[in-house]
Amino acid sequence: MYNILVSGASGIVGYGILKSLKKSSDQYNLIGTTVYEDSVAQGFCDVFEQAILTTDSNYINWLLEVIKKNKIHLIIPGIEADLYCWTENRIEIEKSGAKILLNNIDLINYSKDKWLFYEHLLNSGIDSVIPSSLDNNYEVLTKQFGSRLLLKPRVGFGSKGIVKIDSKMDFLDYQSNIGSHLMVQPFIGNDDEEYSTSAFCDGKGGYFGLMSLKRKLSSEGFTGKAEVVEDLKLNAAILQLCKVFKPIGPTNFQFRKHENEFKLLEINPRISSATSIRTAFGYNESLMAVDYLLENKLPSQPLIKKGKAVRYTEDFIFYENSNNL
Repeated sequence: MYNILVSGASGIVGYGILKSLKKSSDQYNLIGTTVYEDSVAQGFCDVFEQAILTTDSNYINWLLEVIKKNKIHLIIPGIEADLYCWTENRIEIEKSGAKILLNNIDLINYSKDKWLFYEHLLNSGIDSVIPSSLDNNYEVLTKQFGSRLLLKPRVGFGSKGIVKIDSKMDFLDYQSNIGSHLMVQPFIGNDDEEYSTSAFCDGKGGYFGLMSLKRKLSSEGFTGKAEVVEDLKLNAAILQLCKVFKPIGPTNFQFRKHENEFKLLEINPRISSATSIRTAFGYNESLMAVDYLLENKLPSQPLIKKGKAVRYTEDFIFYENSNNL
């Protein structure tokens, strides 16, 4: 039996991974970690370990102790902070004997700063790139991009911190942060034409399989509603990106459709927040990752069911004598 640790188990990505692995016919011992003692994480894992903050100077020592204590075979990041921390400390972590689900290191580093990522896209001649700027002159920007602007944090994930600008008055509230913290893009497409594709990439410029969702975001910036879709133009855009970045393992690509073309919003070099939805339709990227890293099994394109998904708030009950607490 494999012992698999999933971090950020109280979040939508973390417990989505745990739920997906529980659907496997194989039995895994699932260790969930989170800084929150009273979270729902304990309901989805076999062993719960309360984490310390990833930014804590003792974090890596804590992680290594947990790996040793639970004889961990594989660790999977459920939050961005762990993805970056584990990447920086991967040599030390791997000395413990545990494998890490990590993407192409160059892609991970590019994804830290959306402006540097944009520059690499531009230099690579990617068709799906959205024009961007660090200029903080409103007149220059509106002449270049039109009257509707989008301010996007250079560092961040999901749709957190993104601001739509429709007037100079709105713009002036954020002007001083443009360049250092924010970048500017034209507002393209609309909220009904957003797409999220997860591909299991081969590290050589291609992928073993993928699944696409046409989605609507929740107020938290994650997928709230989704519909399974297939589009050859979308697949072609992803293949072009794979040839440039050579991602490996679970990789999430987010697009908006604009004038019948797919424009890239971002690449997340990890399992995405919609992973439990994908699993329900037949695309279990967490299980693919376990088989790939621990069993040396190459993934293949699974049969994807058609349909729609709606996320909603649900209660998880822990009774007083529950083993989960």
